[in-house]
Amino acid sequence: QVPLVESGGGLVQAGDSLRLSCAASTRTFSSYNMGWFRQTPGKEREFVAAISWRGSMTYNADFVKSRFTISRDNAKNRLYLQMNSLEPEDTAVYYCAAQIPGGSTSDRDSNQYNSWGQGTQVTVSS
Repeated sequence: QVPLVESGGGLVQAGDSLRLSCAASTRTFSSYNMGWFRQTPGKEREFVAAISWRGSMTYNADFVKSRFTISRDNAKNRLYLQMNSLEPEDTAVYYCAAQIPGGSTSDRDSNQYNSWGQGTQVTVSS
């Protein structure tokens, strides 16, 4: 597994922005497709966005539209999620994840990821 630590969550108002970060403690971070997922109590973990190991391909969940942008800096072993125009429905614990080697960047199934961070709470008030 790849040790991952998320940060950047917090309490914001609707319409505000947040930038989530994910730090990877591995020398081979650039070898992994990465993704962001979110989860609320009583619901399944939900795909948010994914990015290929080079960063050249990205995929967003339909609900994201153009509000969120996933990016990575392999030189710094960092994954990011820029979230704009936040809505109360975005309230959740957000997780970064590393995909099982050999997987497809376009795969939105959480079962295709085998390394997870502890999550960071995002709360959006009306």
